[in-house]
Amino acid sequence: MTKTRILLADDHALVRRGLRLILDAEPDLTVVAEAADGAEAVEAVRGAEIDLVVLDIAMPRMTGLQAAREISRRAPGVRILMLSMHDNEQYFFEALRAGASGYVLKSVADRDLLEACRAAMRGEPFLYPGALTALIRDYLHRARLGEKLPESILTPREEEIIKLIAEGNTAKEIAEALVISVKTVDRHRANILQKLGMRDRIDLTRYAIRAGLVEP
Repeated sequence: MTKTRILLADDHALVRRGLRLILDAEPDLTVVAEAADGAEAVEAVRGAEIDLVVLDIAMPRMTGLQAAREISRRAPGVRILMLSMHDNEQYFFEALRAGASGYVLKSVADRDLLEACRAAMRGEPFLYPGALTALIRDYLHRARLGEKLPESILTPREEEIIKLIAEGNTAKEIAEALVISVKTVDRHRANILQKLGMRDRIDLTRYAIRAGLVEP
């Protein structure tokens, strides 16, 4: 039997250990790599033979959502599942837009994760009951009003900046983290505020929470 090779990404080592025990106990699944944040996950996919990535939705440096977008772009053949503590429609829709084929709640991961992994490898979506309800409600709403879910209007770099701002970093700290100048950070911040029609850090933090870039 060919085993599905899994990359497990979560910033909590205990969570990774628990999920690894569940996955490695199965004859058709094996965890071949781990990552503590989204940036590590993106690098790991580049350097190893991976079939499936399981990403925690909220991680430092680069969130699971940001990592999912990057992995989908760089390695479109790799399947992606999102893990979250939050039964949150915004996170769920962002996960679908980012390229994930399933969304698993951590509270029931011991029950749902195995089936989600197998569904993803069959090319099928995995949706927990609340997500399915949200998807149907959204479809009906859009059909009624003729509306579409808006695509993100921010570039990946701008999302990095807004995440770091929302986490409380100063312009100098952001510049050091991203290896860019403070002036460039200020320019990005001004562009973000203009694009989103917002005024200050508080508005940006609220947006970052709604978009799943940081946890409330």
